[in-house]
Amino acid sequence: MATQHETLLAELTARWPEHRIAPSLDRIRAVTELLGDPQRACPVIQITGTNGKGSTAIMIEALLRAAGLRTGRYSSPHLVDVTERIAIDGQPISRERFAEVWADIKPYVEIVDEQQLQGAPMTFFEVLTAMAYAAFADAPVDVMIIEVGLGGTWDATNIADAQVAVVMPIDLDHTHILGGTLTEIAGEKAGIIKPGAHAILAGQPVEAAKVLLEHCADVGALVHREGLDFGLLDRKQAVGGQLIRLNGAAGPVDDIHLPLHGVHMARNAAVALAAVEAFLGLKALPEDLVREGFAEVRAPGRLEAIRQSPPIVLDGAHNAAAAAASAEAMVEAYSFEPLVGVFAVMADKDAEAVLRIWEPVMHEIVCTRVASTDRGLGVDELVDLAQEVFGPGRVRRADTIADALDLATTIVDTDAGRPGIIVTGSVIAAGEARALLATDDLVRDVDEIDWDADDHGGTLDELTDGRALDDLRAGGADDLRHGRGDED
Repeated sequence: MATQHETLLAELTARWPEHRIAPSLDRIRAVTELLGDPQRACPVIQITGTNGKGSTAIMIEALLRAAGLRTGRYSSPHLVDVTERIAIDGQPISRERFAEVWADIKPYVEIVDEQQLQGAPMTFFEVLTAMAYAAFADAPVDVMIIEVGLGGTWDATNIADAQVAVVMPIDLDHTHILGGTLTEIAGEKAGIIKPGAHAILAGQPVEAAKVLLEHCADVGALVHREGLDFGLLDRKQAVGGQLIRLNGAAGPVDDIHLPLHGVHMARNAAVALAAVEAFLGLKALPEDLVREGFAEVRAPGRLEAIRQSPPIVLDGAHNAAAAAASAEAMVEAYSFEPLVGVFAVMADKDAEAVLRIWEPVMHEIVCTRVASTDRGLGVDELVDLAQEVFGPGRVRRADTIADALDLATTIVDTDAGRPGIIVTGSVIAAGEARALLATDDLVRDVDEIDWDADDHGGTLDELTDGRALDDLRAGGADDLRHGRGDED
């Protein structure tokens, strides 16, 4: 029998899915007007870009909370539960609060649905966006940190006028929607930069940078550029992450412990600090608060070590640029030998390009498919692609994430070296694995892999005490099935 939360999710996800968008803000504008424009209840920091939005939003949130501000963060997609998308003071709202917010705004959503603006009722993502703004206004919070779902100009989140607009690196992705060139994609993402705003620009390809700078000039935005106005000065590996040195508003800030891996995360941290200091009126955040904020950062699904025995890492990299950053960081941070990949990808992604990036890093790859959406690439097709890239002898197959983890665990359990497993290819794959391997009482920080363990752990059933395996192997996982976003 479905729970109340599952019934609510079924109601919401019966709407137009978020990976199908139309160039209109009419519906979200109509419902927010009925709600009293909750997106204007407090200042907004908005974040777009191809990769790095989610982790940067988390870092911005941590810095603002260290400064004593109450935060509301809206993100997509989620790893395990839709409530992750709406976080207040760094924590997802409860399922009970999620239901209350929906009950509060549902009558207004139904009014807009009846109007059939642009010939359609409100979409899933539009409803979730309205819920987030309403929850933040009601809390209330001091600042909203809003991650764009897809693009910028026509994204439902863009009903807000951000005081600080952050543009993370732009690359080719979602080209069937955003355009086939960096110039077109940058033009779409530039739409979050409003007149008089601070524009925090991460390092960009030349074509994208030109579009962004021209837009900033057109709207009178104050530009802050990575490498010129802020940036990463130095980094070195440390237990559980890295020590970084950033160029802040008042000069270098040393000895910052960032509990995330890879140079891309260190650069994201530089962007986050620049965004927060711009939000504070170009005032330097005290160095002790900078260190305190970054030390508290947790980013699930971003090279997240979820198990020690056997070592299992989860990463949601789903396009070539993200995979390249994650593969480099994986080698630097973990040095598994051999590394076995559990890989599942969406059908609309360039799976071959991502596989070619991981091929030099992975010893073997287990190809599988996610259970929680029908958008996943089929196992047979993925195996064919992987065999072209890896060669037949290094490719295995499994029908579900659960079976793939079982197989990968068996492979590494027979190796006497320093073996490890990474689950990657999509946020959804990382989320399904996380649902199997982690519960609130089991998730913990894994600062170092214990190479002195007597063995590498055992089967997946032993690791999870049999939790949820039958559901996932049967293609169930009802709590995972709903509301997946495009950043997958």
